[in-house]
Amino acid sequence: MSDQVAQIAERIRELREISGRTVEQVATLISIPVADYEALEAGTYDVPISVLLKLSSLYHVDTNTILTGEAPKMNIFALTRKGMGVDIDRRTHYHYTNLAYNFAHRKIEPLLVTLLPQSNPELKTNSHSGHEFDYVLEGRMRIVIDNNELILEPGDCVYYDSLYPHAMQAADNETVKLLAMVIP
Repeated sequence: MSDQVAQIAERIRELREISGRTVEQVATLISIPVADYEALEAGTYDVPISVLLKLSSLYHVDTNTILTGEAPKMNIFALTRKGMGVDIDRRTHYHYTNLAYNFAHRKIEPLLVTLLPQSNPELKTNSHSGHEFDYVLEGRMRIVIDNNELILEPGDCVYYDSLYPHAMQAADNETVKLLAMVIP
């Protein structure tokens, strides 16, 4: 387990302990199996963005606080320069960079998402409360939303209820970059 994963796991465990909740209570509140939640705290379960958002909401802390241990401080505006942002490498088939990590009390999670060729070949879906807006910047993306398959090219976008199972992958043998706005 990497040092970053161990630190995230420790913060998740500390938040639960501070709240006075049991493992079973938190697992029920965020709608995941107890074994998966125990693996989160052990650092052996990949923290999906959906679970990260649920934990953030449950504990009334920013996602950045869980990921980095630091609370955002900006309230009027937050500038993120090219190539900057907080990387969220929590999935093997998606790479996320939070583009507004330093703005407190965000209403959305703006993410730069990179899909590598041949990643997520089984189209493993996820779902989470809220809505999502995805705008393709580079490459061709295949997205499946509740058994509806779409191909998006640069400049195309899709807005959907993210409670429905959805998955993405590179449509061709080239990297895809997209701007995802996750609205909890």
